[in-house]
Amino acid sequence: MDELKKRLIQLVHCKRLGWKAIYSLLKANPSLRDLYSPLNDEIVQSNLPSMLNAIPIDDLLEDYFTSKVKMISIFDEGYPPLLKTIYQPPWILFVKGDSNLLNSSFSLAVVGSREATPYGRNVIEYLFPELIHRGAMIISGLARGIDAHAHEIAMKNGGKTLAVIAGGFNHIYPRENCSLAHRMMRDQAIISEYPPIFRPEKWQFPLRNRIISGLAKGTLVIEAKKRSGSFITADYALNEGREVFAIPGSILSPSYCGTNELIQLGAKLVKEPKDIIEEILI
Repeated sequence: MDELKKRLIQLVHCKRLGWKAIYSLLKANPSLRDLYSPLNDEIVQSNLPSMLNAIPIDDLLEDYFTSKVKMISIFDEGYPPLLKTIYQPPWILFVKGDSNLLNSSFSLAVVGSREATPYGRNVIEYLFPELIHRGAMIISGLARGIDAHAHEIAMKNGGKTLAVIAGGFNHIYPRENCSLAHRMMRDQAIISEYPPIFRPEKWQFPLRNRIISGLAKGTLVIEAKKRSGSFITADYALNEGREVFAIPGSILSPSYCGTNELIQLGAKLVKEPKDIIEEILI
């Protein structure tokens, strides 16, 4: 491992350093060789040496190697090109499972309500066989409801699926999806921008949505209330110029306020698999 990557990994373990602080450090010192020297940013300058000294980076790297945790930096060849183009791309991706899934040629994010209805689940079961037959790799967030069902049905149909989580691998949330997560770590892939030892925090969930949409060529919203996490994911996709698809629903149900509004805003209404395939593959 080169020294730049090692220092970058050490920096993302500093909980008090956000994306912008690390960007400032890289801008001032692209090699990150002098992290202990005086810095322009007074806040970072006063805290950085003590924060770095508190992180046993060599022990952590050895533990990650033993646990088969891969680490891909934004400067590595294996970093997904699509993700690199988003606003504030993760500095490090922590990966458990098949890292090749990060560079799928037909990557589709599928998001929706945690309170999935039978209709939402049936939509997944209707759309996925043909999508997976055409090579779709399904990306979602391992949440209960639509996310978990999307991962399960993708695997049931012999497809590939990747989950983006908040927090680290050692603290899977929700706990009810731990079994699913461990199956995916073995046969599919789970990624996070947070080190394995980090517990999930509430503010991390909206941020991880930018990674879900950022890895995908298109985002399919199956059920979403207005201003829900799924709506936020679609908004990220729209802002990045990616395809957004939505399943229409009853105008009388709050579960479809978000999807119906997305269609009004220009998302493609999906009735069958080819509605997605023709936008991404053709």
